[in-house]
Amino acid sequence: MSTIDTANRRYEKLIAHWDPKSPVSEAYRTLRTNIQFAGVDEEIKSILVTSTAPEEGKSTTSANLAVVMAQAGKRTLYIDADLRKPTAHHTFHVPNRRGLTNYLARQVPLENTVQKTGIENLFVMTAGPIPPNPAELLGSKKMRVVMEEMDKHFDAIILDTPPTLAVADSTILARLVDGCVLVVNSGKTSRDMAKKAKQQLESTNTRLLGVVLNNKKMKKNDYYYYYQQ
Repeated sequence: MSTIDTANRRYEKLIAHWDPKSPVSEAYRTLRTNIQFAGVDEEIKSILVTSTAPEEGKSTTSANLAVVMAQAGKRTLYIDADLRKPTAHHTFHVPNRRGLTNYLARQVPLENTVQKTGIENLFVMTAGPIPPNPAELLGSKKMRVVMEEMDKHFDAIILDTPPTLAVADSTILARLVDGCVLVVNSGKTSRDMAKKAKQQLESTNTRLLGVVLNNKKMKKNDYYYYYQQ
């Protein structure tokens, strides 16, 4: 991407950071605004982002959503809760030696898992080493402690989670958040898959805030956005 300057090259996937005036960045800000309006009666602070299947862009979507939340002045925490295919340490270029799994496995204190990023107001909790039992760890009492404690220190918490139809992880975590965002890939995700994922999330009694249609060609100016996880 030639538009990325040297200083921001490390944040290649974070278009909302290095090209805030782009149509894609505006779309992320619109998503942020829609989420805020959805919480008129009740504050929406913790948001889970998932997809129906792999390679639909949910990690890039969740990371950029965290960026625009931070840009709005919110003290924001991005949690990489995809313990099977973690990407946050690559996206934000931070170490992954101590992350969520280290705390869940009782190896480090919770405060030692949160790291600063190079973006104002934005912090990250990487996944940590990939465990043999992701669903068990995410369903533990200690994961609930993570959410309760982080809620005290941050204005917005964004969780990146595995695809809903692939494993049970996102459904387990959905019970711990204020709302969910489902990412689908235009031209790839079938209507039946999207409906099944929606039903699966709603079965947890968690609020589905909306659906992000990804990789959609923009007819108005012949501009389209494509990314890979």
